[in-house]
Amino acid sequence: MNSLEMAVFDMRLQTLQEEITQFCCQDAVPVGQLYFPSWERYEQMFSGIFEREYYNNNGPLLTEFESRIQSFLGVKHAICTSSCTMGLMIAAQALGLKKRVIVPAHTFIATALSLQWAGLEPVFCDVDISKHHVDLDKLESLIDDRVEAILAVNLWGGAAEVEKLEAIADKYGLKLYFDSAQAFGCKVGNKAIGNFGHLEVFSFHATKVLSTAEGGCICTNDDALAAKIRAIRPSYGETNSPNIVKVANSRMSEAQAAIGLMSLDDFDKNQANNKRLYLQYKNRLDRLPGITLLKPQHVSYSNYQSVVCEIDEDIYGCSRTVLIDVLKKNNILARRYFYPGVHKSEGFLNENLQLNNTDWLSNICLQLPIGAKVDFSIVEYICNIIEFTHLKHAKA
Repeated sequence: MNSLEMAVFDMRLQTLQEEITQFCCQDAVPVGQLYFPSWERYEQMFSGIFEREYYNNNGPLLTEFESRIQSFLGVKHAICTSSCTMGLMIAAQALGLKKRVIVPAHTFIATALSLQWAGLEPVFCDVDISKHHVDLDKLESLIDDRVEAILAVNLWGGAAEVEKLEAIADKYGLKLYFDSAQAFGCKVGNKAIGNFGHLEVFSFHATKVLSTAEGGCICTNDDALAAKIRAIRPSYGETNSPNIVKVANSRMSEAQAAIGLMSLDDFDKNQANNKRLYLQYKNRLDRLPGITLLKPQHVSYSNYQSVVCEIDEDIYGCSRTVLIDVLKKNNILARRYFYPGVHKSEGFLNENLQLNNTDWLSNICLQLPIGAKVDFSIVEYICNIIEFTHLKHAKA
């Protein structure tokens, strides 16, 4: 740099330092949606639960919540569960799987644990390095006569190539289902996530855009499959319940359903807020070298519940670990996702399995805060820290 460029550089560094110091975020800002209704709305919904003295076992609020999900997604059956993990476990049982299931290793470990619980062997597949979803070419090469199903994962407010996955599953006569924990409300064309494969499982954890504080939901358009799922969950009072091998007491409570109904009322508002924040991040981070902000993949409509960046240490100037530490010191709780890949996690470790893209992404991905605890000023604060860290290391 010449003297003029150096002066401009130093001025920018000083300006960022002053803005960071001046804002000085007092409370820790977490990753996760954390959208919750006002106390007055809570009080009104919960008073009805106590008046009815009906707290669980498929009560009126749960019935309403499931019906509204069905209408919202345009799906025949929405069966709520106590958690997404339980939903995935029930799904594997309901599908009658016995052998091996192909699943991406770039996912939350509960995806694979659900298979282990059902006595199934996960066959880990690599992902597309630019899209983070399962690599279809690599997936197809893993199919043999022991593979019964594909469990694909829809990540970051985007989706895998769902229609191509359906074609592959049909070609080989495989069951296909989805861990759509992060994809509620997303669409592929005019079709909502929830309508693909044999079934899809959503998470309603507090960190998700639709929340019941904790919970999940299995969606399917298959009547016989829905009957099995309800029997496993179970749903007392159902007539002509099919024979099942296991029961998982995973009913959603009326309290969870109450929060879910209010969250569903707020979905459009919360999605719009997420999108505004995401675009603000994009406007700032797209200018910085070594930072790649991931765009929601393969969807026509996203819930924008995740802000995921890839950090190129050589270009950015420091590692993801250093940046996370800097953000944490400034009360920003950014997180690495998913580290390590499931194939390198306890209980699934396979030293001989080479999943290069999964390994690469697990070392460079960073998730930034978005949702109820974030506003425009906090996004600016976060981006100022990221830019300052880059310039400081560039100068060094």
